[in-house]
Amino acid sequence: MTVATRWADRPDHRHWLAREADDLLRLFEAESIDPKGGFFPLDAQGRAIREEGLREIHVTTRMVHCYAIAALMGRPGAMGIVNHGMRFLRERHRQPNGGYAWGVTARDVPDPRLTGYGHAFVLLAAASAKLAGHQDAQGMLDDVTTLIRERFWEEEHGAIREGFDDDWQETEPYRGQNCNMHLTEALMAAFEATGDARHLEMAERIADLIVNRRARENGWRLAEHFHADWSLDRDYDGDPMFRPAGLTPGHSLEWARLLVQLYETGGRRLAWAPEAARSLFERAVADGWDTKKGGLYYTLGWDDRPTIDERYWWPICEGIGAAHALSELDGDPLYEEWYRRFWDFAALHLIDRENGGWHPQIDAQGQPSSDPFFGKPDLYHALQACLIPLGTMTGSFAAQKASDAA
Repeated sequence: MTVATRWADRPDHRHWLAREADDLLRLFEAESIDPKGGFFPLDAQGRAIREEGLREIHVTTRMVHCYAIAALMGRPGAMGIVNHGMRFLRERHRQPNGGYAWGVTARDVPDPRLTGYGHAFVLLAAASAKLAGHQDAQGMLDDVTTLIRERFWEEEHGAIREGFDDDWQETEPYRGQNCNMHLTEALMAAFEATGDARHLEMAERIADLIVNRRARENGWRLAEHFHADWSLDRDYDGDPMFRPAGLTPGHSLEWARLLVQLYETGGRRLAWAPEAARSLFERAVADGWDTKKGGLYYTLGWDDRPTIDERYWWPICEGIGAAHALSELDGDPLYEEWYRRFWDFAALHLIDRENGGWHPQIDAQGQPSSDPFFGKPDLYHALQACLIPLGTMTGSFAAQKASDAA
């Protein structure tokens, strides 16, 4: 394949990306807002499930993050959704004894766990809201930063614990890369929002542990699960949504994109990051891409064979971001080829032209399915897949838009 002009440099493709982003934002802003607080989930037809069910913190925070970006883009009504989400975070997720509970309703707290994953997204939401000019964002940033540094952070290892119960008792001797990966993204956003260099230093330490050491020593296979001393646990078998057994190629691609961003955000001082980003990408597509049907397998075993061969939407989204990031970094046409391949698969199999949004996964026969993800997943991954190629990799998309608006 000969690549003349990158799609991301073509005005027509950029208009297409902006239109896809607009479609996502229109769907969620029309259906998601629960007047009692938080956000309704959407069914497979993109309609709100108007029940007083559990509101999980990653959904609340991702909505705040996404609509803070939309507000920075000048989208009317977006800041109202940010206000709605920030109020729910402050009044319902935030607990009297400190910390932000995983699952709440308008009346009680059915799931009071205090997780590293959830607090990483509170930090991301607060940072994005601050960049968008939200009046309460700095207070929440200060609050969650203190919690992460004093409760979750382990200075000895340079990463965070997994979580606690509502009395701040650690719940398990498990350490995971997933919450630390998302915290890396959030720490970069917090650095951009505040200028506090400690955020960036923590992000670099996490990346060094999980990628430069653990992934490198395992042939650029990104291990997911660890014991409390951060030794590898190859036998761990958790839940398929947040802690699937084995290897997850989508996370390798997500890290590839984050490493390029971290390299640029830190003034290119993380000298090992470009090599690591390329290596993670190459391993992920070599082992994870279904060469017969297309798409990325959800998980692999340590023998590099597929264990969950359904193709999920979010790894494709992260592949798009990673391919763009690496194309920006060194211009190798290989990454443009993969960028187009990922978008082709998304357009033909994952974007739901009938109901809006994206199908969360397709089965081995190529048909949409609803296990373990149901309905329309939150728009975080898909929106960023549309917006990241519209910017450069010199910082987050939110920070770029904040700079444009200054």
